[in-house]
Amino acid sequence: MKIKKIIQRDIPNAHSLPKAIHPVLKRVYASRNIQTTDDLDYSLSSLFPYDTLTGISNAVLLLQEAIIKKSRILIVADFDADGATSCALAIRGLTLMGAEDIVYVVPNRFEYGYGLTPEIVDVALDYDPDLLITVDNGISSIEGVKRARENGVKVLITDHHLPGNQLPDADAIVNPQLNGDKFPSKNLAGVGVVFYILLALRAALREQGWFDKANLSIPNLAQLLDIVALGTVADVVPLDKNNRIMVAHGLKLIKKDKSIAGIAAILDMAGRPLPTLSASDLGFCIAPRLNAAGRLTDMSLGIECLLTDDTQEAKKMAEQLDQLNKERRSIQTEMQEQATIELGGYLEKSSSAIAQGICLFNPRWHQGVIGILAAKVKETFNRPVIVFAKESEEDSGVIKGSARSINGLHIRDCLEDMTRLNPELILSFGGHAMAAGLTIKESQFELFSECFNEVIKDYISLEDMQDICVTDGELSTEDYSLQLAAEIESAGPWGQKFPEPVFEGKFTVLEKRIVGGNHLKLKLQTDNRILDAIAFNITDEDWPTGTSEILSTYRLGINYFRGDRSLQLLIEYLNPL
Repeated sequence: MKIKKIIQRDIPNAHSLPKAIHPVLKRVYASRNIQTTDDLDYSLSSLFPYDTLTGISNAVLLLQEAIIKKSRILIVADFDADGATSCALAIRGLTLMGAEDIVYVVPNRFEYGYGLTPEIVDVALDYDPDLLITVDNGISSIEGVKRARENGVKVLITDHHLPGNQLPDADAIVNPQLNGDKFPSKNLAGVGVVFYILLALRAALREQGWFDKANLSIPNLAQLLDIVALGTVADVVPLDKNNRIMVAHGLKLIKKDKSIAGIAAILDMAGRPLPTLSASDLGFCIAPRLNAAGRLTDMSLGIECLLTDDTQEAKKMAEQLDQLNKERRSIQTEMQEQATIELGGYLEKSSSAIAQGICLFNPRWHQGVIGILAAKVKETFNRPVIVFAKESEEDSGVIKGSARSINGLHIRDCLEDMTRLNPELILSFGGHAMAAGLTIKESQFELFSECFNEVIKDYISLEDMQDICVTDGELSTEDYSLQLAAEIESAGPWGQKFPEPVFEGKFTVLEKRIVGGNHLKLKLQTDNRILDAIAFNITDEDWPTGTSEILSTYRLGINYFRGDRSLQLLIEYLNPL
């Protein structure tokens, strides 16, 4: 049984919140720096203005010219859910503005790799574009931008990844991460950047009188926030207030069955009822199915699913995405079994091997699934993890890695430090604080692993790597209520850096049984209250015999069954006492 250290969040006072808010929820809000009603104002008018985004005026000029002149616009998308939603949003939004000639290219990760490479530019040139737009990529594409502009193609880069020391020589770059950028939030996903560009473009075209001249209605861009919400949640960017506003409105559209056909079809395929939909459903139900296309084939299927307005076509594509996701799960299970074996030998060789970071490589592993494997290993050991696979089926001597980090370690900065210390070690890299991608020579794997561990020591200590479960404290007997569970459910959207409340407590186990193969159904008692609970993907196989007392962390949930609602504890972690 894995043991975690349980600590409570700091809970400052929140004197300015309305008395009508449940005291527990008020406590939760305060610990997440929500102090006033303004912090809970999720109206669209509260979104940060677009005009502080560096380069957005130049981007608007490029798009205005392309639309008015009926130029061909080509979009180069990334092959994950953020890239797919960014591409679909750009096409739908620009079409509403009057663009008539838009095509897209999404790189196959197995052939072209990530971003606007010179090779993908060569593919794009076959479409004879006038303007090339990157979405969710491009900030590190020095050579790709150069190739495009040498061939007379204008380039607009829209991205949210951290820039390197050198920026590509594009006609315009919009990225809140640029040095000196004054946009108040650095947490926009790629799809959020595209949405802001559309806002600025609409304002410019309206001021110019374009919509009247073109006999077009001024588009209501809020109708596209279902796509923005999906991409934002799928990319696991922090849900600061600005992102929560967009996600909240997107969720409303989906729950009212006003979303695009593709989102509705995937949710139907996943068996998720719309009225009880939450932000986490976007991340756990839709995103994996979209990402499966990019992981196993290419993301075109996912993009087409988000572009179609035909419900039957959307249903067919949702079925295909669901099948690809099942294949991905099968591959992932096999890789996890292999990783478990390899980690066993890895740890036997040196008891300190797990001390800092974990690097794994297997030439048989599927390149499209290594990111998921890295996340699973990270969850198990609470260590930064990089999993490598061969870059291509041919023996190129290059392997591609997917990194996942832990709180307190900025993984991209770590890779940058490694490059500075050993310039020849990493061939290419890019990413965020919590996730990154890179390529190295296969012959350098052992050296890379050693260097990775050494650099990590400068960022984070072993003590800080202890697996910690942070909670919002204990609940009183009176707090176990449907009212509080419903208030918490509607108080979101919850997500990255704005986590759903998790509570802690000691319980007596009255009943327990396994349901669904590997889920533990429990009946618990605390004081004079008897509560239903469920622990997903947890069994009692390694519990001490006769265990009747547990320490648990849990979320307050609502069980919807045949039209009835009942309180249910959703167990996050439990430890027999």
